[in-house]
Amino acid sequence: MKPVRRRRLLLVVLLLAAAGMSTALVAMALQRNVAYLYTPVEVLRGEAGDRARFRLGGMVEEGSFQRAPGSMETRFSVTDGDALLPVMYDKILPDLFREGQAVVATGSMRNGVFVAEDVLAKHDETYMPKEVADKMGLAHKKHDVPATAETTQ
Repeated sequence: MKPVRRRRLLLVVLLLAAAGMSTALVAMALQRNVAYLYTPVEVLRGEAGDRARFRLGGMVEEGSFQRAPGSMETRFSVTDGDALLPVMYDKILPDLFREGQAVVATGSMRNGVFVAEDVLAKHDETYMPKEVADKMGLAHKKHDVPATAETTQ
C-alpha cells in the first residue's frame, strides 16, 4: 500500500474511532440525566428500583401540607388515587402549588420519604401533565398495591 493511501486510511479509522467515542460519551451523559416518571403506587411497588433520581407525579393530597415553623422545609403527600407517598421539599414552592392540584417532583427516596429537589405545579384548573394523567389512569386499573408508604416498611 502506498504511503498516501495508508495515511488516508489511518485518518479515516481515527475519525471513526473519535466519532464512536464521542457518541458513546454523549449517550452516557444523557442516560445519567434521564429522570423517569413514576406514580406513588409504582414507587411503593418497587418499580422505581434503585434509581437514585426519578420524577414523582400525582396530586397533592388534601390536608397533607405542613411547613416547619421558621424554615422553608415543607412536607406533603402525593397520591395517584390508590397510594400515598410522603414528600419533603426545602426550597421555595411554585406559586401555583396547592393541595388537590397536580404536581411533578424530581428527587430520590430516603427512608421511605421522597426528598424532592424540584417541584413543578400545574398552570391552570384543567391541566395535568399527560404522562401523569396516563399513569394515574393505569394505576386505578391495578389494585394489588399497598395503600401507604408506612405499610411497606
